[in-house]
Amino acid sequence: MNNIQQQDGFAREASREFFRSVYGYMFAALGVSGLIAYMCGTPEFFAKYFISNNAISPLFWVVAFAPVGLGLVIQMAYERLSLGLLMGLYIAYSALMGLSLGSIFLVYEIPAIVSTFFVSAGAFAGMAILGYTTKVDLSRFGSMLYMVFIGIFIAGIVNIFMKSEMMDFIISVIGVFVFTGLTAYQMQQLKEVSNNPDLSEMDRNKLALIGGLQLYILFINLFLTLLRLLGSRD
Repeated sequence: MNNIQQQDGFAREASREFFRSVYGYMFAALGVSGLIAYMCGTPEFFAKYFISNNAISPLFWVVAFAPVGLGLVIQMAYERLSLGLLMGLYIAYSALMGLSLGSIFLVYEIPAIVSTFFVSAGAFAGMAILGYTTKVDLSRFGSMLYMVFIGIFIAGIVNIFMKSEMMDFIISVIGVFVFTGLTAYQMQQLKEVSNNPDLSEMDRNKLALIGGLQLYILFINLFLTLLRLLGSRD
């Protein structure tokens, strides 16, 4: 009985350590992105680097879409990459996201950004707790939401050129449900990973980074969709 209790204690501690790393990576990325966004979110910075001939320059689109490629590389090739290289790519991802997020300071008032951030944090925390504690299997639910996520991502790109306010509103409303639902699903998946006794220490460290990245992406997308719905523009 003592051995069983001891093993359970080790398992719980390993799970707590895993989630400490996951949230450490997530909060570090939010810190890097937030600092860079605040520093670079000025008309002077955007005019100098992202505006050319009174139009958005190609550099802005490179910065905006490069994180998509980096995120895919990190998640798909993590087994072949060293932890140090993964961390370097993760920092680069956070920095690029910060550069593109700087644009929100040109569009929305700072009080709206701050209040929406806290609303997003509350919704995210609630769904994360739900995903961790629920006994319901969210696998099928999560797969469906990822398909919807791909759909609204494509629709968002199309709407860059269509500039339809109605489509933007619909995408934002759907996005709130998608990103909160995926937060619960992702937390359940991470809980299963944290309880896997067959993972090596290196694999656990890499998967903690992947988990931090996934939660970061979900939080940022939730924040941006809520900001489009709740934020007052300058």
